[in-house]
Amino acid sequence: MAFCSMFCCAKGLDRDRGKKQPTWRIFSLKELHSATNNFNYDNKLGEGGFGSVYWGQLWDGSQIAVKRLKVWSNKAEMEFAVEVEILARVRHDNLLSLRGYCAEGQERLIVYDYMPNLSLLSHLHGQHSSESLLDWTRRMNIIIGSAEGITYLHHHATPHIIHRDIKASNVLLDSEFRARVADFGFAKFIPDGATHVTTRVKGTLGYLAPEYAMLGKASESCDVYSFGILLLEIASGKKPLEKLNATTKRSITDWALPLACERKFNEVADPRLNGKCVEEELKRVVLVALICAQNQPEKRPTMLEVLELLKGESKEKLAELESNELFKSPKAGEYNDGTSLAEDSSDFMSEEKDTKEEVKDVKEEITSENAHGV
Repeated sequence: MAFCSMFCCAKGLDRDRGKKQPTWRIFSLKELHSATNNFNYDNKLGEGGFGSVYWGQLWDGSQIAVKRLKVWSNKAEMEFAVEVEILARVRHDNLLSLRGYCAEGQERLIVYDYMPNLSLLSHLHGQHSSESLLDWTRRMNIIIGSAEGITYLHHHATPHIIHRDIKASNVLLDSEFRARVADFGFAKFIPDGATHVTTRVKGTLGYLAPEYAMLGKASESCDVYSFGILLLEIASGKKPLEKLNATTKRSITDWALPLACERKFNEVADPRLNGKCVEEELKRVVLVALICAQNQPEKRPTMLEVLELLKGESKEKLAELESNELFKSPKAGEYNDGTSLAEDSSDFMSEEKDTKEEVKDVKEEITSENAHGV
């Protein structure tokens, strides 16, 4: 079975590296039924195409989140195997921790630490958006934490890992609003020496890098693009795609770039902040976001460079960033090379069958804000 072979490989690699034994374990289905009150509807945290996530409490009182696959299939089995393998390999304060898994019969469940403050999406656009719990300090901490987690995947994990689905619903928040990047079901390993992998397109349009959306070329640079979109979303409180009328949508980059060119950074800030933000940090976030979300992958920075810029560690590099040719006034409605991502009006893209088929567009609902994570 794919799951067994991949997961055993991960365990062997950990032993080879001399790592301390992982803290995850195998759960029984009976134990998870008990923890979630038989997967009671009242315990449901979110729902998506793969299935549902439930809150649960173990016998020792610790709280967990349980992702339960809806229907068993070879594809679902593979995503389950990939996510468990990656979570078993990696340990970082800004990545969601694996508590364990359950594979009994056709049931496939992944157990995580429960994140009391749910997802970033729930605070920007969902059930907690009106509570304004994300002040500027928390937003900056979430930005730096998310960047740290992705940097670990790209530069410190062996082999390197590309996430392929970086977005607000996949950034979870613990009790202190610290960021945990989640949902590795779409993740890919990058072999040493490889610049990209060609794969089926999966992810949310508005976050997808053009070369990935059109050609299926997935790389670390695609994650950098998605992270740039996420940075703008965190700073502005806007969604990646904004509906202007019945037939037109505008990308967040098309909206933000002219403001950045005119140095009107305060107009980018989320109105819910009421002007209470650190102007230099806001400027840094917006400029870094737009550099990340360029259409040409060769012009994007690495996550190591992104992290350094966000932390403001080099005044020289910040000066270079601000004087980048990107921030010369573009034509209205154009971004970088004259193209606009707003030309495509769909919010979700997932290629399920064959790379030669037309990709089906399925609108992502707000009810799935915590679905891939918790």
